[in-house]
Amino acid sequence: MADIKEWYVAVSGQSVGPMTASELAAGFQSGQYAASTLVFKQGMSGWTAASQVPEVSVYLGVGSAAPPPPGASGRRSHEVDYDIVGEEMQFVEVELDPGEGAIAEAGSMMFMTSGIQMATIFGDGSSQGGSFMDKLLGAGKRVLTGESLFMTEFTNSGTGKQRVAFAAPYPGKIIPADLYAMGGKLICQKDAFLCAAKGVSIGIAFQKKVGVALFGGEGFIMQILEGDGLAFLHAGGTIVEKELGPGENLRVDTGCLVALQPSITYDIQYVGSIKSSIFGGEGFFFASVTGPGKVWLQSLPFSRLAGRIRQSLGIVGRKDEGSVLGALGGIGGILER
Repeated sequence: MADIKEWYVAVSGQSVGPMTASELAAGFQSGQYAASTLVFKQGMSGWTAASQVPEVSVYLGVGSAAPPPPGASGRRSHEVDYDIVGEEMQFVEVELDPGEGAIAEAGSMMFMTSGIQMATIFGDGSSQGGSFMDKLLGAGKRVLTGESLFMTEFTNSGTGKQRVAFAAPYPGKIIPADLYAMGGKLICQKDAFLCAAKGVSIGIAFQKKVGVALFGGEGFIMQILEGDGLAFLHAGGTIVEKELGPGENLRVDTGCLVALQPSITYDIQYVGSIKSSIFGGEGFFFASVTGPGKVWLQSLPFSRLAGRIRQSLGIVGRKDEGSVLGALGGIGGILER
């Protein structure tokens, strides 16, 4: 059978291909691609890390492919089981084997069984065992994203399985993300992270373009989750997962963008007309995301919910979105009183 050009590879946010299986193999043998490289062909459910595609993983033993990490399953992060409970106000219940651990934002714990030991750690704990400067840099990344210097670690110090639960801070959904299947990285808005298996690193993702830095609703700095374990995100309202093909574009309200794979190109675009910007109520800019890869969107950003609450209380103006008329409408409400 002829070698068909059917494979695509995501490199630096761009889709490369189509290429034959032989050309794909040559890329891995030369070190151009790695185990975390996202690949795709017709018939697959979406862009997937090379290490998770049996047809491609056979190429990883040659060249500069990364050596398999320690552990029977090949994962460095702790492997945890979980259940997501509820519909609108969800919580995730994580099951830990002896010695396993999870990390979470301070204040998110709902309950834990008697064998769980809780400890406050500096940063995200991924640099434990390293030097003081490594730990300081890890904690500094969290400060830049507006989070606390400290996180909470929950470890099973007992002899049997133990459980710990983490609750969502406001109505919405919890998104489980297997970083191992996603190529080891996921970019998310800075307040989306809820908890993760121990070994997952929470850092900062600087947007390269000035437009994103100045006008992106979530600011210049977003969080990046790295590792090969499970992480859990929380977002408001209903969550939708979009799979974008190579070159496929989607324009999104900046506050509705929850997370995206690193293969997605993310930029900020002007709405297009002064009239729409001032009187349309949708703000001056929207996010433009281009495939290949997956993006997660939320129907109710917390900033929008907070804006509605402020409006109902008679507080003028909204911080993150809306038009100039929003402030004028607030003034009108005050004058009526």
